Amino acid sequence: MLTPIAGARQQELLPGLEIDVPYSGGKASTIDEEFLAFDEQHPLIYQTLESLVAERLDAGATRIGVKALFEVLRWRIPHRVPGLNNNFTALYARKLIERNPNWAHAFELRRRRAR
Repeated sequence: MLTPIAGARQQELLPGLEIDVPYSGGKASTIDEEFLAFDEQHPLIYQTLESLVAERLDAGATRIGVKALFEVLRWRIPHRVPGLNNNFTALYARKLIERNPNWAHAFELRRRRAR
């Protein structure tokens, strides 16, 4: 059980919430910048997601949720991946479709509001 600590301090104690993002000169980084930095630092995440999607489609799935795949990743990867952030799921879905256009039917994409 976590000891009650105020706000963000408690989150700092939870594994996987930190992310290494290049210093932006004091400006707040965008989700796109954070995603690109994370994806570059952890290519195994995309490779594993791609394998999981292929596995699910081969098993007959017609719809795939990347958030569900993130939970599978958290169980399958034997070591903690710092920064595996659910905010990246939409960007990974877009990357999966970009690189595998024949998978587009399996994902539901929404218009992005912020970048």
